[in-house]
Order: sequence, then structure tokens, then C-alpha cells
Amino acid sequence: MGKHYGHINKAHRALIAKQHMFWVATAALSKDHHVNVSPKAHARGCFSVVDDLTVAYLDLTGSGSETVAHLRENGRITILFNNIEEGAPAIVRLHGKGSVVLPSEVGKEANVHWGCFRFVSVVLSEST
Repeated sequence: MGKHYGHINKAHRALIAKQHMFWVATAALSKDHHVNVSPKAHARGCFSVVDDLTVAYLDLTGSGSETVAHLRENGRITILFNNIEEGAPAIVRLHGKGSVVLPSEVGKEANVHWGCFRFVSVVLSEST
């Protein structure tokens, strides 16, 4: 059984920074819909730990946009990082409420090259 933490600590930040990939899971409220799990490349600058309770990532627009639909419906999101490449195996799950920010909703001062990306901001409810 994993440990539950109320924030992202230094060890979590270090594990997150080393990973090349992470997974995002969201789900609709209806029992007739499925859980959506999407792998994401962890390229430099595409994922950020904003503070101990907030993370953000640039999300590539994809087929179906289920993540966006689920976030707009209920905001629930889990982000999973796992270390399987070097050192001891470890998993960090970030559970929280997410929101989608489109390029048109951000001022030009944000200095982000959007391309085909949209921004997802997540405020954590707990992390492990």
C-alpha cells in the first residue's frame, strides 16, 4: 500500500523531473462511459510543478479530446509517473482537479509557443 502525502515534496519533484513519460487518467461521471488513460511525453518544459499543490502541462490536441471533455464535466484527474529505468522502482500519483486553458484565454505575455498544444492546470487534492 502506498503512502499518501498532502503535497508534492522534494523526492516527488526529483522523480518527476527524471521521467520521460507520464500518464493522465480522467473519467466521465456516467457509468456508461469508460476511463480515459493517455500517455504523455515528458519533454523539457511541457510539465511543470508550479508549487507544492499545483502542476501544469502542455497537452497536445489529439483524437477525441476525451481528457478535455472529462475535465470540463467534473475536473477529476490523476497523473501518474513511474520510475522503471534507473534506481529503485517508484510511483507518484497526483490526484486533483484540473482545468483546461486555451491559447485564446492567455495573454500574450505568457510567452508560450502553443503550436497544437493546450494548457492543463491541475490543483492537487492529494498526492502519493
